[in-house]
Amino acid sequence: MRGIVRLITLGAILASAGCGGPPPGPPGQRHMEETLRQLEIAKHEIEVADRARDHGGHAGAATRLIDDAIRQVREGIRYRDEHAR
Repeated sequence: MRGIVRLITLGAILASAGCGGPPPGPPGQRHMEETLRQLEIAKHEIEVADRARDHGGHAGAATRLIDDAIRQVREGIRYRDEHAR
């Protein structure tokens, strides 16, 4: 589980640091969109790793946490779009 948590943390750090960088364009929600991209990558990597070798249910738990994070980021994007000044 510790390795999966590290992977999720790394994805969040990379997204916030702009590694891999969001595409150029208006600032809008590019950081939130990049975070979504990084979370999707992390989810995919966990799923691939778990297909290759069982992780005792921990990969599935991490995938559910990532799904929750993806929902929260999407809700944040939606909220800002609705309440932008």
